[in-house]
Amino acid sequence: MDLEIVNPNAAGIDVGSRSHYVAIGQRSDDVREFGVCASDHEEIISWLKECGIKTVAMESTGSYWQNLFSALQIAGFEVLLANGKFTKNIKGKKTDVLDCQWIQKLHSLGLLSGSFLPDETTEQLRTLCRHRSNLMDMAASTSKKMQKYLRLMNLRLDVVVKDICGLTGLKIIETICQGETDGKILASLRHGNCHKTEAEISKALQSNGRKDYLFALKQEYQIYNVLQEKIKLCELEIKTFFEVKIKSDLNTSDKIYKKANKNAPKSIDLNQIAYKYFNGVDLMEIEGISHSTILTLMSEVGPGGLKKFATGKHFASWLRLAPNNKISGGKILSSRIPKGSNRLKTALRQAANCIGNMKNANLHNFFIRICIRKGRTAAITATARKLAIIIWNMVVKMVPYRPPNQYEFLDQKRKRKVREMRKLVAKLNILPSEIGFSNICISI
Repeated sequence: MDLEIVNPNAAGIDVGSRSHYVAIGQRSDDVREFGVCASDHEEIISWLKECGIKTVAMESTGSYWQNLFSALQIAGFEVLLANGKFTKNIKGKKTDVLDCQWIQKLHSLGLLSGSFLPDETTEQLRTLCRHRSNLMDMAASTSKKMQKYLRLMNLRLDVVVKDICGLTGLKIIETICQGETDGKILASLRHGNCHKTEAEISKALQSNGRKDYLFALKQEYQIYNVLQEKIKLCELEIKTFFEVKIKSDLNTSDKIYKKANKNAPKSIDLNQIAYKYFNGVDLMEIEGISHSTILTLMSEVGPGGLKKFATGKHFASWLRLAPNNKISGGKILSSRIPKGSNRLKTALRQAANCIGNMKNANLHNFFIRICIRKGRTAAITATARKLAIIIWNMVVKMVPYRPPNQYEFLDQKRKRKVREMRKLVAKLNILPSEIGFSNICISI
């Protein structure tokens, strides 16, 4: 049986760290090996143009594909980036030559689907935000090491202070690094908002005088301060990026009730910037959506990326928040959520978890209904999917977020209860005499 050729002028590239294998056909002389430098990319483009290639498929291997992908796009080729799990060959001998020919065959038959790629503006913002996230992870790791060395020195600062990197904690650590060991002097540095008294803090800060642990603590404290400076510089770069890219006079109301997390950018008003970035769509009106969630959405997908999805269900499925139904013989064998995650999915799940902890929130009732039936984990996933649908409709269809008003006055509650009772009487065909209302005429 012959399969129809969908892309006749197609090539397949097996991307590697030190060389790229390019196939334009299934014969042995249709495969060539090239290097990974810019001049090698030019050779690939020249050879593909000589062979009349119009479209190219490659698999996403680490970050090695990005430079070649950009060079091919600039040269005018239609480039398709496929996920590595969709280009796996059948069992047997595996070589780079066979891999690139297999990719070329699949692309010629139209059996490969492209991966989602953001636009250039979103990609630049994503680079800055991911770098900032990596710096914050490094700072968190450093704070854990500082806590470890303090504990080994018998300085139980973590017991009397909620956050050792807060105002009280950092002052005490700085003084310890300067050589101070007196617990009373260290306790006098407590901030006024600290819940523990000076006596309690002094009792917990009795050092054993280990010089090796003190040296390691000094090193980690210096690294922590350097990382904090790097984070501030990165936030300034993100702020400059927004000032250059956003040219709009739109303004929205301040969200005083939305408290900024300690890890949120300090010098950026994400409420106003997001309103301008999404052309007048106020995503901060959604309960549970925080500043970090908005920044993740802007950097990972962006307004242009959301419009690449045909429906909100497609967007939720791409985030792997929708069930993957497996049906055979008319039966649903499995409906589990697909494995895998990304930064935006994680941010939406965190927002959904916050909704579950809220009171008097419009999406809280939905969360509780799912939580009672299927547990909290399923409720978090279902609420995150609902948030993804709401965001897609707001950005793409420009539908404002109008949650139903949960508060009802006494007469409104009475009218709703009367409607419910009338429906129940009509459904069960109950006569007034059966419930003792023989003298009352119930109109249905």
